[in-house]
Amino acid sequence: MSVEHASVRIIDGYARGGADLAADEVWALESHLETCPTCRVRLSDAVATGAPDVVSLVDTVWSEVAPRLDPAATMRARRKAAGVSVRLPARSRSALWRWLTPAMAPWLAMAVAVTLTAYVLDTFDDGIDDVSVLLLLAPVLPVLGVAASWSRGLDPAYELTAAAPRAGLELVLRRTASVLAVVVPAQLLVGGATGVSVAQWLLPCLAFTSATLALGGVVGVTRAAAALVVVWSAAVLAPTLATGRTAAALDADALPGWALLLTLGTGVVVARRGAYAVLGAHR
Repeated sequence: MSVEHASVRIIDGYARGGADLAADEVWALESHLETCPTCRVRLSDAVATGAPDVVSLVDTVWSEVAPRLDPAATMRARRKAAGVSVRLPARSRSALWRWLTPAMAPWLAMAVAVTLTAYVLDTFDDGIDDVSVLLLLAPVLPVLGVAASWSRGLDPAYELTAAAPRAGLELVLRRTASVLAVVVPAQLLVGGATGVSVAQWLLPCLAFTSATLALGGVVGVTRAAAALVVVWSAAVLAPTLATGRTAAALDADALPGWALLLTLGTGVVVARRGAYAVLGAHR
């Protein structure tokens, strides 16, 4: 690929599915296409000529998705896909949606509200007997947010997102980071105000999140999140509510175990990073 534009060989090969291209050529082209309208036009022409069935499929998807999207955003997306230079009225908003989806906004607001409720219960109602409500909720709040960010039912542009060139691990990590950027600061404030040790809730929080991503590469992120929430509810939340005593998983002695789970989960995500480019990971 040249410094300025992709070669005809790479454009035509990518339009045919990329089987004849090296992996680094595919990655370089996809990165280049994000900022080069000229090459997007050339690719569009190549697809129209060499893969008309792809054009038909894209048109079918747009006909289903477009009515549920903001009309202005839909027009900008179509013009950008066609290679037309677009002047966005709010550049910061465009960058924001690379990290978030509109479906995540209500959930993130709910997560902050639940965290504040935990603060009220811990401060004025002494929690659940001697158990901090923050400790009970911290591990699962970000997991639920990650699940919401990948839910087919909540995101009307799910098909387009899943088929984007960078819909693999990079997008998974961006959305996960967006969830943590909202949830963790709120929990830091509540934890500091109630005197709960940061490590005691932050390590389970991060460990559960990494475990969700690791398992998500096998069964899908949303399914993994749901399964882990069920496990947490059955193994920790329900027994704690029933006995009024802190579960062993929430004790300070369990922190090395949470650190190990975080390390293992992160290792699995890195080792299986290619799995997140498969549509199954978006279930």
